[in-house]
Amino acid sequence: QVQLVESGGGLVQAGGSLRLSCAASGSIFSIDAMGWYRQAPGKQREWVATITNFGTTNYAESVKGRFTISRDMAKNIVYLQMNSLKPEDTAVYYCKTRTSWGQGTQVTVSS
Repeated sequence: QVQLVESGGGLVQAGGSLRLSCAASGSIFSIDAMGWYRQAPGKQREWVATITNFGTTNYAESVKGRFTISRDMAKNIVYLQMNSLKPEDTAVYYCKTRTSWGQGTQVTVSS
């Protein structure tokens, strides 16, 4: 089993930046990719970005060019650097592996 703990959320003004972190522990040998999802109030959870063990990244169109996912394999941490934040980026952000979800971290972007 993999345990995931997110951190780094907070309140930021539109146009600002935040960096989220997700620390993985447990059966980390089983991880082949890690991703970020988000869920805004009243909306379904949506995929944001993914990074594989080979470093291949993919992004949702809504965040492409603004968000960057990266991974420190030695520390088992995945990051989400979020720049040029918009109010519509407000959501709870979740880290995910194939079998596990984190508890989420709140990101609020004020206009």
